[in-house]
Amino acid sequence: MAVAVLLASEAQADYDELPATMQARVNAVIGRLVNWPDVSGAKPLRGKLVGHFRIRTGDWRVIFRPVTPRLLIVRIAHRRDVYED
Repeated sequence: MAVAVLLASEAQADYDELPATMQARVNAVIGRLVNWPDVSGAKPLRGKLVGHFRIRTGDWRVIFRPVTPRLLIVRIAHRRDVYED
């Protein structure tokens, strides 16, 4: 059963600023996330992001959290910036 994947407003803004090639890669990640929890490469986060997961595409990270019955993508950013406030 496919899971609905939603983008939070901040994640949508992140997505809109990406180059077209990165948008295509993020679209591929979103296509994989519809099969949650059977997604390879998703790692649980710790600390203040406990309850969230990350999946990477190159040097970019897609941060999401399961909100049954869907997934909410909260950030899409370069690895050097994604874990900062």
